[in-house]
Amino acid sequence: MTPTSPDLFGEASGTLPDAVPVAAPSADAPLAERLRPRHLDDVIGQRDLLGPGKPVRVAFESGRPHSMILWGPPGVGKTTLARLMADAFDSRFVQISAVLGGVKDIRDAVEQARVTQAQGRRCIVFVDEVHRFNKAQQDAFLPHVESGLFTFIGATTENPSFEVNSALLSRATVHVLQPLSEDDLLALLATARAALQAAEPTAEATQRLIAYADGDARRLLNTYENVVRMVGAATVIDEAALERSLGAQLRRYDKGGEQFYDTISALHKSVRGSNPDAALYWFARMVDGGVDPRYIARRLVRMASEDIGLADPRALRLALDASETYERLGSPEGELALAQAVVYLAVAPKSNAVYTAWKAARAFVQQDGSRPVPLHLRNAPTQLMKDLDYGRDYRYAHDAADGYPSGEQYFPDFPHDRDPAPRFYAPVARGLEIRIGEKLAQLRQLDEEAPKNR
Repeated sequence: MTPTSPDLFGEASGTLPDAVPVAAPSADAPLAERLRPRHLDDVIGQRDLLGPGKPVRVAFESGRPHSMILWGPPGVGKTTLARLMADAFDSRFVQISAVLGGVKDIRDAVEQARVTQAQGRRCIVFVDEVHRFNKAQQDAFLPHVESGLFTFIGATTENPSFEVNSALLSRATVHVLQPLSEDDLLALLATARAALQAAEPTAEATQRLIAYADGDARRLLNTYENVVRMVGAATVIDEAALERSLGAQLRRYDKGGEQFYDTISALHKSVRGSNPDAALYWFARMVDGGVDPRYIARRLVRMASEDIGLADPRALRLALDASETYERLGSPEGELALAQAVVYLAVAPKSNAVYTAWKAARAFVQQDGSRPVPLHLRNAPTQLMKDLDYGRDYRYAHDAADGYPSGEQYFPDFPHDRDPAPRFYAPVARGLEIRIGEKLAQLRQLDEEAPKNR
């Protein structure tokens, strides 16, 4: 590129306009944009990151920005923090959307960073929804992050351990942003009311708005602005006004409130009670009420382990498949997969034997303490360990008749008053656990008939 050729900004290469602080938006911009914090102290929430001595505040105060991944749900301030950091360090702010962008956008960002570096200034490259970039696209940032050409900030709503390449992850600090608390949202709502010069909503309407926002500042501000526009700034917003303005969009009960937990309890108990029709009813109630289907999916996975277990091991896999299908399709298409899982879990044979056994085993270990591993079960990778009888007389199960070394001891040594060894798992006479129970009874009979070697 010659010095006079136009660059990405329509100017001669090697020259860039001065970076400016986060500018105040126009009066026509959405309320969420008009209220976007212009200074770090204006940020509501995220005290674990922005409080005195906390990591992101320290990065601001030290004057040394570092590459980072901002992980958190929508509307909690990821983009705001990245913009504020660019402003604080007088850095050029280059933003890429991984949803819409590609390799060309990455190349353009690198070119902008090089020009900025030549001017003796820092550059921050912010990648929104970074998990949407594939491995090759994420790898394209690595050499430039390592060389210090720019500070990399990625924002993601997904777990970066699974969605961000390990090489890029190792070069960036992960900061977890939490949903805004009720107090945070109340403070934000008060700021919004003052900005719109609107009448104060009733206490009930306020709680409905906070519940509907579900920790998302952008959702709260956009919803409130829309309601004020519909009813007028001078009109007091009550629950009826919210229903008229938002209709089916409005969450019908408070996440975290009593009705929420009553409804998930009804779903769980309908599945446990093998009533697919009632289970579908409560599932539909939750979806219609605005519950995140991902939450319902997690509860279905729990039900598959707690209430079905080994009576039908396919239930757990089907619940996981339904959860993954929803992640791929979203609403409303993915809800059918969850409904399929609800019906399957409801009609599956029920057993809480593993759930009960796990609780009993944990309680036993907590009260019994740590006992040494028997010598014959210990690993012996060195000659010294072998000389100390580690692994001696261990009976390899695959060499035994039917693959079962009857009479072998796998528990640690217990006092003589604890004989036989504890038993935690008691399969029920339903589903596959009928066969499991028969198998265990057969193996225990072999143990009784075997000579006591130890």
